[in-house]
Amino acid sequence: MKNHCLAKSINDAAWYQFRLWLEYLGKKHGKITIAVPPQLTSQNCSNCGEKVKKSLSTRTHVCACGCQLDRDENAAGNILKLGLSTAGHSGTWLQDSLNALGEDTSTFSGEILSKQVTSVNKESPVIATRGA
Repeated sequence: MKNHCLAKSINDAAWYQFRLWLEYLGKKHGKITIAVPPQLTSQNCSNCGEKVKKSLSTRTHVCACGCQLDRDENAAGNILKLGLSTAGHSGTWLQDSLNALGEDTSTFSGEILSKQVTSVNKESPVIATRGA
């Protein structure tokens, strides 16, 4: 797409909608959904926590501790650990991390996150109401 700002807005709206669906399905099936900041999830070792620098083209995570995983599996392990470590907490660490991402949210168990959001990246109201 030639217009980078428009492409970013479309991407933000798509991720927001995906997140809403995940939260809805989680609540419907009695599961807790927790938003975690994605920074460094593929760089840190999911086994020992050591930071292992790699380029985007490097698809395998290899750490000095002996851990060798696909980059995405390593990131998934880090995301799972981060989510489990924050489950049930209402402290400021997670809130500060999400605020750094430009989101003003908290994660209360049993609640749909969209009902807790006071500011999110959404589509323009003009775009959303066109054709309505």
